[in-house]
Amino acid sequence: MQPGVVIVGGGQAGLEAAAALRTQGYEGTVTLICEEPHAPYQRPPLSKDFLTGKQEADSVFLRALAYYEKQRIDLVLGERATEINRGAKLVHLAGGGTIGYAQLILAVGARNRPLPVSGAQHALHLRTLDEAVTLKQRLAESRQHVVVIGGGFIGLEVTAAARAAGKPVTVIEAAQRLMARAVAPVLSDFFLDVHRAEGAEVLLNSTVAEVRTDGVILADGRRVPADLVVAGIGVIPNTQLARDAGLTVNDGIEVNEFLRNSDPEIYAIGDCANHPNIFAGGRARLESVQNAVDQAKCVACAITGHPGPYRDVPWFWTDQYEIRFQMAGLSVGQDESVVRGRIEERKFSVFYFKQGKMVAVDSVNRFGDHITARKMLAAGIPLTPGQAADETLDLKQLAAAHSAG
Repeated sequence: MQPGVVIVGGGQAGLEAAAALRTQGYEGTVTLICEEPHAPYQRPPLSKDFLTGKQEADSVFLRALAYYEKQRIDLVLGERATEINRGAKLVHLAGGGTIGYAQLILAVGARNRPLPVSGAQHALHLRTLDEAVTLKQRLAESRQHVVVIGGGFIGLEVTAAARAAGKPVTVIEAAQRLMARAVAPVLSDFFLDVHRAEGAEVLLNSTVAEVRTDGVILADGRRVPADLVVAGIGVIPNTQLARDAGLTVNDGIEVNEFLRNSDPEIYAIGDCANHPNIFAGGRARLESVQNAVDQAKCVACAITGHPGPYRDVPWFWTDQYEIRFQMAGLSVGQDESVVRGRIEERKFSVFYFKQGKMVAVDSVNRFGDHITARKMLAAGIPLTPGQAADETLDLKQLAAAHSAG
């Protein structure tokens, strides 16, 4: 049998690439190599509905096992790719075997950033299904206090789940504000107020010096007791496989606008891919379901003879308590922001502008704003700061009128 497409990585990006190849009529072999023993599953629910008990483990899987057989996708579970032989077009596996490829898609994702302190082994992390199962059990068993290290999306989602379970929680964040790398100060302040109102203690400008079995010691000497410590301080893209193969690596696996690496038969997608992004105004590496799904489709188009540049609007979301927070576009480099709606009612959006041009919109419990913003950003529909602030202006109608014209 002739070599076909080999996909390394069993996350959302890898599965979506395999599915998109079949949808677009690819008839060659498709092999999906998954390092975990599980079939591809959704990661977002792990820190949300799964952790709170609203969703069970068997409901997070992206496809039933019968799907892979029906679509002729060779699912290789519990196996790690250790080497890419570009000359022979072979992927070497930890178990000793090799798989030949005509095209190779690297969807190797990212791994938890390690906690660089003494006693770090006592802290739990959350990225994989197995880690989520362990954390859920430990959270149920906790009888004292939960400490969450990191005030980003994962840390705050874990905090919300722990508070929903009635556990006392302390969040320890090294920066001056929550989610500082992703949102404007007005949203950092909003989420700080939300978490404090829900009973969580939040310590800003604070770092952990040591993790113990009975809590953590802060850099200033304070002790925070806990019988469960969770670290959520970001991720690191998995690049070693690509680096060892001589591929271009820089905060991820570098690819061009068609998601192809320096080797024309090798692509990279998802959390590991550092790509040109028109919304970032340069290169970017995005960690989101949207990015994984859309990049997978883009690569499938290229492999099936219909190449096109990756230019999809980035969007993200997080659920914390009764807050649905959605982001459209990238606010990096913004020089003006406008609030639409009422912060005190927990229903508002922040519109970001750069040199007068709308570049991103963050929405709290305003789904309509989010959807409209995605459409406007995708179509390049202009919006002024004054229009964004004017609640009497129907943005949906404005977008529709511009599209019709």
